[in-house]
Amino acid sequence: MSFTRLLTMSIAALSFFLSSHAFAIDPVFSTKEGAIRGYDPVAYFTQHKAVKGKAKLSYNWQGANWHFSSQANLDAFKNDPEKYAPQYGGYCAYGVSQGVTPEIDPHAFHVQDGKLYLNLSKVVLKRWKEDIPGYIKDADKNWPELKAGTYVEQ
Repeated sequence: MSFTRLLTMSIAALSFFLSSHAFAIDPVFSTKEGAIRGYDPVAYFTQHKAVKGKAKLSYNWQGANWHFSSQANLDAFKNDPEKYAPQYGGYCAYGVSQGVTPEIDPHAFHVQDGKLYLNLSKVVLKRWKEDIPGYIKDADKNWPELKAGTYVEQ
């Protein structure tokens, strides 16, 4: 068997394995900048826009470092993180509704019924807004399995 054929078969087998087996994900979308790319989750509610947090105003919650633009926002988050943390661990809400966990653009956000939803891009956010209740229903159903690594595409 040639090396090229063996390599091709190995890649095909690995691709099949990875596509057919789910893996647990980190509970919070985080980069080297921190949770939700270092943006202040409280500011989405108080200033109605994406505001970059400061590393000196940070708090570790659910294994991620969250950054805040003010001491007041840090205190509010510490007091009630579930109120301010984005849904689905800060992963793309539309993606979660589709059974995947893409990264996010902090500027592609929507607050609905007191909950923060982040999306991959403003284009995806536009799609999200076409059927917010339906996508929330699907994402709520998918999130526990995606987080646990037990999601199986249906």
